[in-house]
Amino acid sequence: MRRTAVIALFLVAMLLVPVQAGDVTVQQEQQEDPRQPNANNTTMYMFHDGFADAWSHFNVSDADSTAEGEYREEDDNGVININLRFRMKPNLEKRLLMTENGEFRGNFKIDVGGDWTNGDNSGPCNNDCENLTITVFRGGSEVWSNEFTGIQQGEQNVPFAFAVTEDHMEWDGRDDNPIIEVKMKVKGDQQSNGIWLTGNPAWFAIKLGEESRFEMPVSEDSWTEEFQAGDDGMMDSEDTPGFTLVAASAALGMALFVNQRREIDDE
Repeated sequence: MRRTAVIALFLVAMLLVPVQAGDVTVQQEQQEDPRQPNANNTTMYMFHDGFADAWSHFNVSDADSTAEGEYREEDDNGVININLRFRMKPNLEKRLLMTENGEFRGNFKIDVGGDWTNGDNSGPCNNDCENLTITVFRGGSEVWSNEFTGIQQGEQNVPFAFAVTEDHMEWDGRDDNPIIEVKMKVKGDQQSNGIWLTGNPAWFAIKLGEESRFEMPVSEDSWTEEFQAGDDGMMDSEDTPGFTLVAASAALGMALFVNQRREIDDE
């Protein structure tokens, strides 16, 4: 019976060795997803596959994004309805705390042509156009929105900034996943009479990656274990190094112990 007990204890000890060995902090840093924010990077970048899927994350590049480096729509004679929702993908994993009195900052680079102003009688828009509007969401909650009335024809940068408010200090992981919405309606009226063209075509393009970004004023306190643990003071099991292995080891040890007691009772 003593031999059975020694074997059980030896197996449990062997299972625990990988959990305790090595630098856990270094291992965690090596496995960190570059698409998630960290102490050295709190800037989001916009991406699109060129068809229907728009997304964002904190890595400056994405192999799945269109090789042209932009999302573009064109229409010679008609309305282009831009409605892009750049949702963070993968979902935000960490809890984030914004810096008090801090400022969100963004800069989107666009290329636009045609008409998008209703009621000025200088173009084809007949209450079917819309100015550029950028909206930031924290999950399902709107954080900030602005209509840009000074957009010009051609390629240009669209910078924006807004202050952190008390209501939007904390972003609680995937429940507060960042979403950036870009909307605009542009109209073209180019036609051919068989000899020459009249009117102007419409187009809209947004540059991707480093040229369209959103900076979050994340506080250094976000990266502390205390803040990540939340109000209950408990880290998620997936954030605790070796949690699954420790639990399995304990279960195995208990099973061997119970089996040993049963053998003794049977004798």
